[in-house]
Amino acid sequence: MIVSMTGFGRSKKSIDQLTVSVEMKAVNHRFSEYQIKMPRQLLYLEDRMKKKLGEYIYRGRVEVFVTVEGDRAFNREVHVDWSLLDDYYQNITKIKAKYKIDQSMTIQDVLRDEFISIEEKETENEEIEMVLLSAIEEACLKLQQMRKLEGAELEKDLIDHLNHLSVRVGKLKEFAPQVVQQYKERLKKRMNLYLDGQLDETRILTEVAIFADKADINEELTRLLSHINQFANTLQENERVGRKLDFLIQEMNREVNTIGAKANDSSIAAEVVEMKSSLEKMKEQVQNIE
Repeated sequence: MIVSMTGFGRSKKSIDQLTVSVEMKAVNHRFSEYQIKMPRQLLYLEDRMKKKLGEYIYRGRVEVFVTVEGDRAFNREVHVDWSLLDDYYQNITKIKAKYKIDQSMTIQDVLRDEFISIEEKETENEEIEMVLLSAIEEACLKLQQMRKLEGAELEKDLIDHLNHLSVRVGKLKEFAPQVVQQYKERLKKRMNLYLDGQLDETRILTEVAIFADKADINEELTRLLSHINQFANTLQENERVGRKLDFLIQEMNREVNTIGAKANDSSIAAEVVEMKSSLEKMKEQVQNIE
């Protein structure tokens, strides 16, 4: 089964007065990479979240966004910087005395961010942990569903290109013997022109044999057809096949390049161009497969 590396998943879970929202998006990547953005108080859960992600996502770059809402989300406490506040009060008192200021100090004068702040304590919360991991799993399932749907479309496109390549291989098998025969006829024509009709048949056969050996593409065609069949079979495997398909694309490209270099014929050259175009499109698609 072909699974794409791109997808999106979202989940929202609530319990009592607590709501956890998870969004994740995945794109193609050579390896697996998880980037999680969430409240600092939940950092202790990061390893467990990555482990859960790894159960569903084996390859790709995944960005996860977590938000937590509700009065019971985190434990908070008021922090007062008493030392700074004492210093502030003493200096204000001195200033009032020095400049004979009668205005009294009110509570509003000390309720300032420099002296008082609200801090969220980093304490483990089993309730948040349960809801969060449940939301992560649901978002993973939705992302995976999307990746499978896109993978099915990728598979259809790759099969079309494989069929196109198979047709081209068949044409090359037809052209290959003709290349040698055409070379023999051209050689006879040139020798007849320069030798005034006195042809050396043995020399012609020797030259043709040497050319046939250099221009023989049957081995490359056999290997290319084998790679095409392997690629088609790999598409049906029920495992992660992205790297294997990428390797087969490289091998097919290698054989096609060799065919283009060996065969001195315009018809074969035209087929090689078409095959390289198909392989390039296949390579782009394979880059998105997990």
